[in-house]
Amino acid sequence: MTGPSRPVHRRMVLAICCLSVGVTGIDLSIVNVALPSISRDLHASVSGLQWTVDAYSLVMACLLVLSGSMADRFGRKRVFQLGLSLFSLSSLLCGLAPGVGWLIAFRALQAVGGSMLNPVAMSIIVSVFTDRRERARAVGVWGSVIGITIAAGPVLGGLLVSGITWRSVFWVNVPIGIAAILLTRRFVPESKAPRGRAFDPAGQALIIVLFASVIAATIEGPRHGWADPWIVGLFALAVLALTGMLVVEPRRSEPLIDLRFFRSPPFSGANTISVVMSAGLGGFLFISTLYLQDVRRLSPLHAGLMIIPLAVGQAVAANLSGRLLASQGGRLPLTLGGAMLATGSFLLIPLTAHTGTGHLLAAYAVFGFGAGMVSPPVNHTAVTGLPPDQVGVAGALAASARQFGASIGVAVAGSIVAGTGTGFVSSSHAAWAVLGGCGLVALALGVLSTSGWAEAAAARNGQRLATAPNPASQSHPLAGRSADSSGARNE
Repeated sequence: MTGPSRPVHRRMVLAICCLSVGVTGIDLSIVNVALPSISRDLHASVSGLQWTVDAYSLVMACLLVLSGSMADRFGRKRVFQLGLSLFSLSSLLCGLAPGVGWLIAFRALQAVGGSMLNPVAMSIIVSVFTDRRERARAVGVWGSVIGITIAAGPVLGGLLVSGITWRSVFWVNVPIGIAAILLTRRFVPESKAPRGRAFDPAGQALIIVLFASVIAATIEGPRHGWADPWIVGLFALAVLALTGMLVVEPRRSEPLIDLRFFRSPPFSGANTISVVMSAGLGGFLFISTLYLQDVRRLSPLHAGLMIIPLAVGQAVAANLSGRLLASQGGRLPLTLGGAMLATGSFLLIPLTAHTGTGHLLAAYAVFGFGAGMVSPPVNHTAVTGLPPDQVGVAGALAASARQFGASIGVAVAGSIVAGTGTGFVSSSHAAWAVLGGCGLVALALGVLSTSGWAEAAAARNGQRLATAPNPASQSHPLAGRSADSSGARNE
């Protein structure tokens, strides 16, 4: 039996959730600026730098859905605090890493904590803001923090690396994490879903094997050779894991990934767009950072300032895209965004060691504008035609797709520049072409997934899902029915 509940300070709860997404948002961009310094200090190869970035996004992709279901079952405040503690501790350890292997391991641990922050923070916001309009405003504020912190990351990273050491880009997370832990303990109410989602160990194991084997083979392929038995074995393992998911998951009553969602063309298209857009962004930042510091010999701070147009373009376009989405639907921002992603990348194909600064800044701004334009309609398109009580799980899967895309983008782009002997600049031309191709794929899928045929197919699939609902989806924090009826209980 619980005592009288304390009043909930909703704005303070929102601020705490924004603090959590802020620290993870900064971490996405701040580490890229530190990569050349990490390489010199720890004698890391390009593949080592790839793993430094990908260990984080790969683990996040694997655990996002699991962390959300754990929070629903065991308590959102409890899991949120655990995530903050793990993230802060592992950030401290990253800054103390004596070698690149240790750094990669601590980055993976950091991602375990990070996976408990963003989806659980969203759960907390939904449980606290029960009015639809207030909740929409709160979610909008929470989401805008991501763009602001990603924009601040390169500059902050440049200041820290230039003024202190690359290790400080991880240490900066520690005081923020401790403050968030204390504030969460004081102000955030505990809440759970009315019904906890069942754990799917088989699905979780298969998704880890699938994602990890694809990323490992892509990163290590250039070093070992694509015909090496280990690389061939990793790709074969990925095929087996995918086959296992197609066989096992449909037979589970509460699967980790409900494959029925993929019968909806908008959902499948939006998830593929998420993968290619995030792959383009991840690869773009990875190569740009190495080029600016290792080829152009810019300081970390100067390199961070050079990347600002990308972040500003992303923030401006995200706001414009939201308005276009509300007034005209998702097709225009998706196609325009895909075209800008392709254009920004293609502008860098003729890159040399002496390319003009204006040309670089323009390419970065165009690419950032494209990334910002694509992001808002992706989530909207993904849930088109799905029943309201299954929107949350679909959103979690889209978030996992974005993280996996970031991992594969760094893996592919890094492997291209590491897998040729013609020098970084000349080998990067192929990488820019591949990244531009990601934009073209996003453009084509934007047209296809918003067509009348796609929307009609999504509506039919939504009717099938509504008549045979998956009980797992009803416990998700973003499920419209449970959230609107205050289904989450405060303790």
